[in-house]
Amino acid sequence: MIPRYSRPAMVAIWEPETRFRIWFEIEAHATQKLADLGVVPQSAAKALWDWWATKPAIDVAAIDAIEAVTKHDVIAFLDWVASQVGPEARFMHQGMTSSDVLDTCLAVQLARAADLLLADMDALLDAIKRRAHEHKYTPTMGRSHGIHAEPTSFGVKLAQAYAEFARQRDRLVAARKDIATCAISGAVGTFANVDPRVEEHVAEQLGLAVEPVSTQVIPRDRHAMFFATLGVIASSIERLATEIRHLQRTEVLEAEEYFSPGQKGSSAMPHKRNPVLTENLTGLARLVRGYVTPALENVALWHERDISHSSVERMIGPDATVTLDFALVRLTQVVDKLLIYPDRMDRNLNKMGGLIHSQRVLLALTQAGVTRDGAYRLVQRNAMKVWEADGALNLLDLLKADDEVTAHLPPAQLESLFDLGYHLKHVDTIFARVFG
Repeated sequence: MIPRYSRPAMVAIWEPETRFRIWFEIEAHATQKLADLGVVPQSAAKALWDWWATKPAIDVAAIDAIEAVTKHDVIAFLDWVASQVGPEARFMHQGMTSSDVLDTCLAVQLARAADLLLADMDALLDAIKRRAHEHKYTPTMGRSHGIHAEPTSFGVKLAQAYAEFARQRDRLVAARKDIATCAISGAVGTFANVDPRVEEHVAEQLGLAVEPVSTQVIPRDRHAMFFATLGVIASSIERLATEIRHLQRTEVLEAEEYFSPGQKGSSAMPHKRNPVLTENLTGLARLVRGYVTPALENVALWHERDISHSSVERMIGPDATVTLDFALVRLTQVVDKLLIYPDRMDRNLNKMGGLIHSQRVLLALTQAGVTRDGAYRLVQRNAMKVWEADGALNLLDLLKADDEVTAHLPPAQLESLFDLGYHLKHVDTIFARVFG
């Protein structure tokens, strides 16, 4: 994490003080249930909660100093709490193991991070929806292989992005549910020294589900799916960012990032207006995807547990969520202020002398009795003349002058096949499917 690509709310989830506060709540809720079950005295739970009620500051430096000696972060934390609470703190962590605290805490942090990401996605979806409706019927060039294909609308382009991010939101909801699990099962996950009811209580208090079989650690397939979901979301961010970058190319210039007063695009060339935000998003998406493979490799742990996953998660947990949070907000801002140029879209639609209507002529010829191969040949031989003339010729004119074509399609019918509105006749259907 670096401040340039971080937002405070997400960063706060991963601060050491936040982590220690979650650790305390796990320990205190567990101690409370143990007290209710008669395993430890009620005075122990009361001492913990009474101290917590004072809203104590967490002395991260002091805990770190203890860890420098113990070489164990959970023990260091327990020792520090004991120094604050007093003798009753000896009843903390009864029958528990470090993974109970660490894994349950990570589940809380990832669930909280997912909640922020879901809010980010809601804001992005709102922005895309607004701009899609704004340009629902704005004709624009549809491209395949980067080449002019057939007309579409800019609203349909954005509707596709909306549908994609709506799917991504559903995936994140499922990933959040999957990751939000609690394990308080003790060494090797057998509950030998801690009653399963303690786990149920802690899970309920923290808004988590119970992990059916924790084997001392929560199975890492859950984490792998969570980070894989973040990676797929990042890929959708890159897809839309790349589309905007292409649309901002000088030769296209159908849309571009907002260029604010006083902004400068190049240290050398004063005329430049570069797509720096979407280029940045492309890079950030690469980072988020880069965290997926380590998460997948964390699934294969030795026997009931090892800690080969630990160092990975201490890094990818904060980095992936902070980076994706920033990227989603940045993309929302780009979409919200995106400069859209319908006149340039119209100019590009007409750039290639009507070639974009070739399929309609092909189909009309087949319906008039020409074989498909024959129809393709008739249209292509005229289309290639327009292509090679770089739009200086017009396909409709050439077709009207082609006796083999007009033998099947009279000029008036040919003219009707070059109607731009024909391509937008089902926009309402698409929007109904996407937006309801």
